[in-house]
Amino acid sequence: MNRKYRKTVIAGNWKMNKTPSETKEFMTQLKAILPKGRWCDVALCVPAVCIPAAVRAMRETRVGIGAENCNANASGAYTGEIAANMLSDAGCKYVILGHSERRAMGETDQDVNAKVHAALENGLTPIMCVGETLEQRETGITTEWITMQIKAGLQNVGEDKIRKMIIAYEPIWAIGTGKTATPEQAEEVCENIRAVIRKLYGAKIARAISILYGGSMNEKNAYDLLAQPDIDGGLIGGASLVPEKFVKIIEAANQPVA
Repeated sequence: MNRKYRKTVIAGNWKMNKTPSETKEFMTQLKAILPKGRWCDVALCVPAVCIPAAVRAMRETRVGIGAENCNANASGAYTGEIAANMLSDAGCKYVILGHSERRAMGETDQDVNAKVHAALENGLTPIMCVGETLEQRETGITTEWITMQIKAGLQNVGEDKIRKMIIAYEPIWAIGTGKTATPEQAEEVCENIRAVIRKLYGAKIARAISILYGGSMNEKNAYDLLAQPDIDGGLIGGASLVPEKFVKIIEAANQPVA
């Protein structure tokens, strides 16, 4: 982390878990133990049906609520989809885009780029995900693959807009598997992501962009991962479903830095 130049962000991704009633109960438990330190921003990206309950419950806190996806279109005949303006109007501040689980359903880099523009136009902070498979890592193309994802996902995103974005590195081979990149492996990729941003937008903007790690970060490994200079937070899956575990990760993000 480097708090001198950029925000530290701990963002939960609930995926397809919890009902609105369970959301209300979770938020009550979280508020009771939420750390008072303000060194990091906290977000919870929840299923669409849980957004109203989450927004109501956390209205008087510093926790921002987000969605897990959005459609690139403002309206129309897209049964089952949710537009970015709907999320914004519902009280969302964040939206996860390009998650590997969405990409596995057929979402392309071009789809992600269109959603990024829609989110930015509606005042949402996109958390744009990039990452490689185990096969891609083993064949040595991690840097090339992620560079391609970043360039495609940020196509036509101007300097005034990129400052409002968050990039999340999620090694696909470490998501939900219990495997985690070592702090050194995660730092290497996050450093490379910042280098790509630097080439696209310049050193000042690259220095200010928050880059999260999203491969099975939990309460046990968060401290060491967050101690890396180019890892500015975490996109948390399973551990964000348990208030006590999520709070321990927030506490790790509040660690002193050199």
